[in-house]
Amino acid sequence: MLSFPTPSSPFAPPPLLYILLTQPLKTLIRFLDYGFALLRSPTRPDSPSIRIVCISDTHCLKSAHIPDGDLLIHAGDLTNAGTPAELQAQIDWLDDLPHQHKVAIAGNHDIYLDPRSRKTLGQEDQDGWIDWKRIHYLQHSALTLEFGNGRRSLNLYGAPQIPACGGEAFAFQYPRGHDAWTDTVPEDTEVLITHSPPKYHLDLPTALGCEYLLSEVWRIRPAVHVFGHVHAGKSDMLGWLKGGREVVRWDEGQKCLERALARQDGLVKGLLDPRAWVDVVMMLGHGAMGVLWDRVWGGGQSRATLMVNASLMYNNTGELRNTPQVVDI
Repeated sequence: MLSFPTPSSPFAPPPLLYILLTQPLKTLIRFLDYGFALLRSPTRPDSPSIRIVCISDTHCLKSAHIPDGDLLIHAGDLTNAGTPAELQAQIDWLDDLPHQHKVAIAGNHDIYLDPRSRKTLGQEDQDGWIDWKRIHYLQHSALTLEFGNGRRSLNLYGAPQIPACGGEAFAFQYPRGHDAWTDTVPEDTEVLITHSPPKYHLDLPTALGCEYLLSEVWRIRPAVHVFGHVHAGKSDMLGWLKGGREVVRWDEGQKCLERALARQDGLVKGLLDPRAWVDVVMMLGHGAMGVLWDRVWGGGQSRATLMVNASLMYNNTGELRNTPQVVDI
């Protein structure tokens, strides 16, 4: 009986052969989307620009190579065990960095910050206390920050919740398939910070992100969306090619991409699904029209979102081998 390599865990990047045999058309349409993205004009920052340094998933480790910038964002999983002591050590490190503003949200490992998961800690840790110092901690909350002596401002919103991926000790979980996002993000949000990725974006092919978060991002369309959680979403083949970031243009081509990625897996089922082939053809048409409108006809840029997987943890190695993401907005 023939066999082929399978992913070692849901959070590990699947082998290329596994993807090709289980998601042939989905793989094709992902690469089509990547190719069209390369042909589009790059987004340009406003003036004066704001430099945002994005990190996530440091898991108690401290990188010695954090670039300078105006705003530092940590998108959760500061710790491993989620105790006040672990959190305070990470906060102290972040507070010592030179950025004008610093913002953090929690991740599922930051157990103390969720009153429900906090009960799984020892009594001493449950009774503990942390000092956020100069860091703005966002938990289902919004914040407006000013830059350049008031010449620029940014509206930020941060939320930590993720589709369930572990036991009761993990923080801020909700059942997969449950809508924890609709109409939760303020409409004027320019920088969205979540721990979970939106489904299909800098996510793994097995799609560990949240479809309801994706729908909410469609509604809000922030300038930047920073997240982490799925470390390997930054280092599987497409995540690596994209450098851990992608520009999402909210157009018909994007709808075709996401509709195709929502279809069933399987070599035979995937290849024989006529609806999937329709998605491929429509993706080709809309992608080509987008490039022509942008590059040839000078139609300009439609509203777009720069999505950033900010995980510093490389896969599940326990090492901070991914580099911080630097965004000029």
